[in-house]
Amino acid sequence: MAKLFAVTRTRGPRWNHAVSLEEQEDWSAHAKFMDALHAEGFVALGGPLEGTSDVLLIVRARDAHEIHARLSADPWTSMELLHVKHIIPWTLRLGSLG
Repeated sequence: MAKLFAVTRTRGPRWNHAVSLEEQEDWSAHAKFMDALHAEGFVALGGPLEGTSDVLLIVRARDAHEIHARLSADPWTSMELLHVKHIIPWTLRLGSLG
């Protein structure tokens, strides 16, 4: 049964700090990959944390191994643009994810 996790990904060594998020190498492949994870319900919410090098994802998964396995298929993972920093089980107390 799927549980909720707060997943933090951070910029890797090949991140180009001179350009915007959308100008990073192979942005379209990364965006397509992430959109697919959202469409299937694996990623419920996601986006950059302002003022940091991190991205927050709220994920539905069985465990951390599933999260690592799924995110390893992101083109930006193999390109060393993003990597998983933290995976923390999360309990939603207020609101809903739909």
